Amino acid sequence: MGKKMDKFTGALESVAYTISNQKHIKAIKQSFVTLMPVIIVGAFAVLVENMILDPETGLAAFSMFSFLAELQGIMGAINYATLNFITIAAVVLIGIELGRINGHKSLFPGLMALISYISVIPTTVLLEVDGSLQEVVNVLAREFSDPKSLFLGMFIALISVELFTWFSKMDKLTIKMPDSVPSNVTTSFASLFPSIITVTIIASFGFAFHRLTGIYLHEAVYNVIQRPLESAIQGLPGILLLMFVAQFFWVIGIHGNQMIKPIREPLLLGSIAVNMNAYAAGEEIPNIITMPFWDVYMNIGGSGVTIGLLAAIFIAGKKQEMRSIAKLSAGPGVFNINEPVIFGVPVMLNPILAIPFIITPLITGTIGYIATVIGFADKAVVMVPWTTPPIINAWLSTGGSWGAVVTQLICIAASILIYLPFIFIANRTRRLDEGNKDESSTKIV
Repeated sequence: MGKKMDKFTGALESVAYTISNQKHIKAIKQSFVTLMPVIIVGAFAVLVENMILDPETGLAAFSMFSFLAELQGIMGAINYATLNFITIAAVVLIGIELGRINGHKSLFPGLMALISYISVIPTTVLLEVDGSLQEVVNVLAREFSDPKSLFLGMFIALISVELFTWFSKMDKLTIKMPDSVPSNVTTSFASLFPSIITVTIIASFGFAFHRLTGIYLHEAVYNVIQRPLESAIQGLPGILLLMFVAQFFWVIGIHGNQMIKPIREPLLLGSIAVNMNAYAAGEEIPNIITMPFWDVYMNIGGSGVTIGLLAAIFIAGKKQEMRSIAKLSAGPGVFNINEPVIFGVPVMLNPILAIPFIITPLITGTIGYIATVIGFADKAVVMVPWTTPPIINAWLSTGGSWGAVVTQLICIAASILIYLPFIFIANRTRRLDEGNKDESSTKIV
């Protein structure tokens, strides 16, 4: 049985390694890591604008601070420059990352990805002026720079850079320059024909698709791929399934968050960006499931809501080594860093602790979802860093919702209650192990 389990685990590790190191997935993952500070900057602007500068809901509502309302334009500009250009930034970053993986030393693949993306989106907008619609040409509509077109941007970035790389390797398409010409000039000319061919192919495909189907490429991608994924992830079963997959990989020794990041990041970061824009505009907040929801209710103390595990060990743990590891892990755990717990206790490949490690975030996520649906806790409207301590992250991410804080405290209490029985079981196995050791020693004597 043990050998079969080892083979099964080894096969899963091999599959996970292959998926995690697939170059397109690596490019997407690294791009969203780079993009995270941009989203947090936008979140900072939204938070300051609504909680400080807003004359109705912020500090500026008080007469002595009313002058602060005049500064709203600053935060509005930051918000527009960050959250409303996520797709543009993602396209460039994915192009750069994939270009590096493909061996390009310059940043040009990022620019190539952006040019290709813009070539397939419409650049006309219909505006209502004096009761009639007028067409404005040569403009970029907001829906093509904000998260709504994120998946199209990702696909075009990947395809265009792969095409560009393929054509760049063809000697017949490379312009040879004398050795006396500077290397940067040589590189620019070497990219000329591959660039022309790549953009022409991408733009022609977008043109042909619209002519043959009557719809634009961005509409097809959004309706066929992005919208169904968003709908699935916005429902409780979808987010619980995603969390289950992550936790399952953790317990067999594979970094679960890294495995699901290519799916999780575009969807959950996109949904919080939509919420932040709605919050800044004073509109109804649409999305329950966002990146902060994941962190606030399903990742308290780190993967597996291990803040509950630490508390359970301190309350009932009898194993001295386990208590020692818990003491060392308490500090990082406050900031949602729990590798010391996962590797030290350990949780990985531990048949006793694997069960609560998997089910706890599913239960706390359900609690958070129900509390949000019934209106007890507000929806997340601000992206906060994942290392923000519990309680603080619940309050900040929801724009000051005490209901969210109380809900998170309930989730922490639930996690402790879930882990406690398994700590008792671990204590019992310790006593049995010690008894077996003593019996063995007696027989030897």
